[in-house]
Amino acid sequence: SAGVCCCCAALRPRYKRLVDNIFPEDPKDGLVKADMEKLTFYAVSAPEKLDRIGAYLAERLTRDVVRHRYGYVLIAMEALDQLLMACHSQSIKPFVESFLHMVAKLLESGEPKLQVLGTNSFVKFANIEEDTPSYHRRYDFFVSRFSAMCHSCDPDPEIQTEIRIAGIRGIQGVVRKTVNDELRATIWEPQHMDKIVPSLLFNMQKIEDIDSRVGPPSSPTGREKEENPALLAENCFRELLGRATYGNMNNAVRPVFAHLDHHKLWDPNEFAVSCFKIIMYSIQAQYSHHVIQEILGHLDVRKRDSPRVRAGIIQVLLEAVAIAAKGSIGPTVLEVFNTLLKHLRISVDFELGDRRSSAGSAAFSTSSKESDERIVQNAIIQTIGFFGSNLPDYQRSEIMMFIMGKVPVLGTTSQSLDTSHLGDLGTRRIQIMLLRSLLMVTSGYKATSINNALPPPFLDPLLSPSLMEDSELRQLVLEILHNLIDRHDNRAKLRGIRIIPDVSDLKIKRDKISRQDVSFMKKHGQQLYRHIYLGCKEEDNVQKNFELLFTSLALTTIELANEEVVIDLIRLAIALQDIAIINEDNLPIFNRCGVMALVAAYLNFLSQMIAVPAFCQHVSKVIETRSVEASYFLPETIFKDKCNLPKSLEKHEKDLFFLTNKIAESLGGSGYSVERLSVPYVPQVTDEDRLSRRKSIVDTVSLQVDILPGNNTEDKVDNTEEITFEALKKAIDNNGLEEQEKEKRRLVIEKFQKAPFEEIAAQCETKANLLHDRLAQILELTIRPPPSPSGTMTITAGHAHYHSVPVYEMKFPDLCVY
Repeated sequence: SAGVCCCCAALRPRYKRLVDNIFPEDPKDGLVKADMEKLTFYAVSAPEKLDRIGAYLAERLTRDVVRHRYGYVLIAMEALDQLLMACHSQSIKPFVESFLHMVAKLLESGEPKLQVLGTNSFVKFANIEEDTPSYHRRYDFFVSRFSAMCHSCDPDPEIQTEIRIAGIRGIQGVVRKTVNDELRATIWEPQHMDKIVPSLLFNMQKIEDIDSRVGPPSSPTGREKEENPALLAENCFRELLGRATYGNMNNAVRPVFAHLDHHKLWDPNEFAVSCFKIIMYSIQAQYSHHVIQEILGHLDVRKRDSPRVRAGIIQVLLEAVAIAAKGSIGPTVLEVFNTLLKHLRISVDFELGDRRSSAGSAAFSTSSKESDERIVQNAIIQTIGFFGSNLPDYQRSEIMMFIMGKVPVLGTTSQSLDTSHLGDLGTRRIQIMLLRSLLMVTSGYKATSINNALPPPFLDPLLSPSLMEDSELRQLVLEILHNLIDRHDNRAKLRGIRIIPDVSDLKIKRDKISRQDVSFMKKHGQQLYRHIYLGCKEEDNVQKNFELLFTSLALTTIELANEEVVIDLIRLAIALQDIAIINEDNLPIFNRCGVMALVAAYLNFLSQMIAVPAFCQHVSKVIETRSVEASYFLPETIFKDKCNLPKSLEKHEKDLFFLTNKIAESLGGSGYSVERLSVPYVPQVTDEDRLSRRKSIVDTVSLQVDILPGNNTEDKVDNTEEITFEALKKAIDNNGLEEQEKEKRRLVIEKFQKAPFEEIAAQCETKANLLHDRLAQILELTIRPPPSPSGTMTITAGHAHYHSVPVYEMKFPDLCVY
């Protein structure tokens, strides 16, 4: 029988005998190296036998796995690894199939050691560069199996960590192998990414110190990389994203959103922020806009979620935008702002809806919901501001126009956000939110000329009366103006309203006024003056409003004032003083004293800026008198917490006021053209004033056009007199009427000779507009359309009735009949 066995063994194929010889009798002895060298030489010499060698090794390994002979399994895998490393020919393809089949058998086993062994062999195989692509090989099983290993929940922590590390390394091997392959697109299919990415993120959640590695990839030691699943998963995730291209970027990012949603990681969002920082730093810069688009799309999907979830997504967008803004962000600039503004409106809608629905419920829940929505709104504003402030100037100017076009302003509803269903409170909230966003975008903006910073399509809605109905709105508008006008960073030196003893100590920076600036003030100066003038007349002004108004006047003086503008600013200051003295608007005492303090602070600043000694002397004298007799007319006193206000301002002496004739005398000797100082300032009227819900100034202006222009404080007397028979007799006296008509003509002629063209044009336009409106009303009442044969509709008791008129009964004009 022994001879028969020897004969049968001699008849076996050589490759089988060589394979059998590498296995020792005792598996503890390990691979027989001498016979392994013979097998390797045979495989290299006869590569056509590689597929048979691989199939036979796979057969033996399968049998040993079933019989739990793990020692021989280790030897078989070691032999396979050596054959793979030694053979690099075309015939290796069939051998690889046998190899992968054996690796799959190991991964399917429930023994952790075999799973780790199979993973190690697969990683070695993944590092081999094949000469030709394999068009039929797929790795679906390995992706699924390695992903499952990443979620191992073995009760033994050491084994659990070992299996998870093996799974992560296996995924890394699959990625490397498929990316280097010609058919690398298969790994980027959604069914694979939906397994790979969540597996990596699941292990990355175990990172103890997230913030230490949110920047560009770190360089951990080899030992740390092998022993820490979180660190290994992060590096694998970075490598995966770094290999992503234009066509498959979205497939790699979308599973991140699904994982964060499923595990509720948007609130708190520390892990979400760290993930997207890793994504933004790992992908190629030109693909950053893809990630931003995905975040915006997910924000739209989750728009009905809780405020904190939406705030978490917006915070992630802010971090992504902060990184993308440093490089290329592609065509998504307007899309980012448009989406954010849309969600701003939605948030305000939710806030007001919660307030209305919970009007009768507990105040705590209402305030909690409102505060959560405020978190969302602040996150949106912060994102808009940060994104806008990092854009180049040419794009930032477009964004400024875009945001300003969204502000609900009376008369410009074509592109603004729809606030019709929000009511007055909702519209005001939207206005405040958008202006806060605009304030952040304009921060640090340095335009080459003021025309570029404040073009008419931007300036007109910004200075609209619709944005003057609230103290906070007016503050935001003024702060935006400061950002755009202040081109030399002087605003910080002017912070607060005060009497500055020596302006030269501030070291104000300024350049010579350019032609563009002069042209701008000729075209739009009246708008700026009007906004400041009307802003001082508001009853809800607080200290901050007066401080910002002072800064506006000071910055206009520094950046835009030539001699003509200086005269206009003085006329404006005197007109503001008259607001407080005459008090036609019935302002509170605090407001009137605040306006007086504003005028004092500004004229003190202006007199030192133009450095006319006589003017400085007059201003200083008035301020000294006030400090002794009426300190509440100075900003240092009136804006204290406890200030004793006077009961009235009617009995004050002329020495407490800045007088037009004194100012004219002081400036006339220094070459200033002071003729226009005698003409009182009248604010320019716009069409919106007649449409606005606020108190219109049209009637006031129409009255001021024809009254005596004597605006000097020393000439003001109390015109109220008792109505008696003598007074009525004088009123109908022809001589008196003729004298009044002559005086009127003289004043009109003087006004047209000395007043600036812009004011004359504004006043004439006001009269023309009023006349046109009145004629339109008259014509609407008197002219009716001819009756139509189809009939006319009348509505009675809510029902429509049609009355047709026969053609033969209609009366046509004579010119229409022939």
